[in-house]
Amino acid sequence: MRTRKLRPAFVPAILGCDFLLSGYRIFTRHRTADGRTLRGLKILRSDTDSRVMKMAGNLLTHYNYRVSTVREVRTADSLDLRITTARGDADLEVCARLDAEPGRPPDGSPFPDFGVARKYAGPLPFTFDYEPATGSIVMIEGVRTHWNPRPVTVEVRKCTFLEGTPFRESPVRLANAFWLEDVPYRWKRGVLDHPAAGSR
Repeated sequence: MRTRKLRPAFVPAILGCDFLLSGYRIFTRHRTADGRTLRGLKILRSDTDSRVMKMAGNLLTHYNYRVSTVREVRTADSLDLRITTARGDADLEVCARLDAEPGRPPDGSPFPDFGVARKYAGPLPFTFDYEPATGSIVMIEGVRTHWNPRPVTVEVRKCTFLEGTPFRESPVRLANAFWLEDVPYRWKRGVLDHPAAGSR
């Protein structure tokens, strides 16, 4: 995700920063202490090409950002992205074609069509994390508008994160790929929940 003027809510827009955020998430359902079931994402790993974002992001959130090197080539027709991490454990190379929508999901996808796949392209309302010190789930609600994911064709040339534990024993398939841009986006303040039944 390429951000523009990202900043805490109390900071004026002129002091916002532009940088790239990348990461890995899993779909999650969390049952709260009051019995609600919420849909969202659980953070597995977060990277950024900005040392400022790493410092500020880790101070204000539980995302545990790490600094990576990013090579990004964008044209009207395509996006080539290469992310290189310090230990090589989350290196990524992808090429997306932006000039035409594919007619169907990639071969081997569990989704029969993009209508079904789009349900998993968000926007999912919450991001969840576990806070060991309090035994709580941190619930962060995102607010987005103009969320119109467009299917694109993507070639994944390298993804070392999925070659490590615990994923190396499982077959890896590209399920879908969507493109979004110019999305106004903000996060509400995180809320602690002490679940009776937990998440899954």
